[in-house]
Amino acid sequence: MLSRTSRFFLAGFALLIAVGCQKPEPIPMVDLTKDYDRPLPPGQFALRKLDPSQYPNFGEGWYRAKGVGLKEAIAGSLNYLSKPSSKKYYPLGPITHEQVVHSLKLFSTMLDQARSPEELDQLIRDNFDVYMSIGCDDEGTVLFTGYYSPIFDGSLERTDQFQYPMYRLPPDLKKDEEGNPIGGPWATREEIETSGMLAGNEIVWLGDRFETYVFTVQGSGFIRLPDNSLYEIGYAGHNGHDYTPIGKLLVADGKIDRFRLSLDTMINHFRQHPEDLDEYLFRNKRYVFFRESRGGPYGCLAERVTPYHSIATDKEIFPRAALAFLDTRVPLVPGESMRSFRCFVLDQDRGAAIRAPGRTDIYMGIGDDAGKHAGFTYSEGKLYYLIARNGTTLPGTNSVAQQSE
Repeated sequence: MLSRTSRFFLAGFALLIAVGCQKPEPIPMVDLTKDYDRPLPPGQFALRKLDPSQYPNFGEGWYRAKGVGLKEAIAGSLNYLSKPSSKKYYPLGPITHEQVVHSLKLFSTMLDQARSPEELDQLIRDNFDVYMSIGCDDEGTVLFTGYYSPIFDGSLERTDQFQYPMYRLPPDLKKDEEGNPIGGPWATREEIETSGMLAGNEIVWLGDRFETYVFTVQGSGFIRLPDNSLYEIGYAGHNGHDYTPIGKLLVADGKIDRFRLSLDTMINHFRQHPEDLDEYLFRNKRYVFFRESRGGPYGCLAERVTPYHSIATDKEIFPRAALAFLDTRVPLVPGESMRSFRCFVLDQDRGAAIRAPGRTDIYMGIGDDAGKHAGFTYSEGKLYYLIARNGTTLPGTNSVAQQSE
């Protein structure tokens, strides 16, 4: 799964340079004085209910909402919420499990009935309460980054070309429902990779050591096998250690300029300086284990994530599977200036580095093109959650939101 993991964040001002292409414009600066990772203060709710006069213009998400992707994402959230285990995460503040279910069904009906952006916006205003993330500064400022599912070359067997293993969940590592090792942290990344303790437990082999690192942070992805078929692996668990973003370490040590930090520049750095691999990779003690997977990629709800309609947030403070609306900027074409991006999304994933009300990660798809989009995504914005008001219904529906479970 993508998110029951530490995730590979392209958390810098990414400039992906392609051979033969013009130099892209720099991404607009974010405020380096802000602590986007500021934890939620004890006892505080991560969402603030807005007065209708403060609602954004939801009609600006109309055109993207009419595609099949959003309906598929809504169906995934409803499938998750139909499972009894999903109820244990509610109520979350004033938001109940039943309200979230009703909100998704009501919104889906609105999409079918609304004939214009203006009509959709008015239906939301008439029927939904809107909550905004308090962000990193109590003013709603959220840093949006991107993530994706990589495709790297590899083999199911060790060969001269493919020498670097990734591992299945160790037989003696028992985990709880959230994937955390029972009894505390297990062996560190360094211990796993240098001791041979998991010999015989390999799931796949890659030809580049840093690519294995990317997988063990990203948590899922696809392997292109020698016969050109794709082999999908997904998250199976982790070793329980905290995630340390090595990109920030490389910038702090002057190895990579902060305005050029990206997956490409990190791959190139370690290929040119393999002596740095142990120094930096082992400083991130967190390690992810894998299983065979099909039909994904999947998020932390065990539902398929949808490009540009699934987000990853801190699942301790935000409502799982809920309908949200984001207002930020993304590079619709890698290398071009950032453009406004206002879109309805479902909260379906998590990341170990996404642990605050001021961080959100947008899923952007599979493969190199998605990776370039993710690498350029680094912008402030606002995150809103849409919760149907108690008792609301539309013509042709018979479902009514209740005040409690």
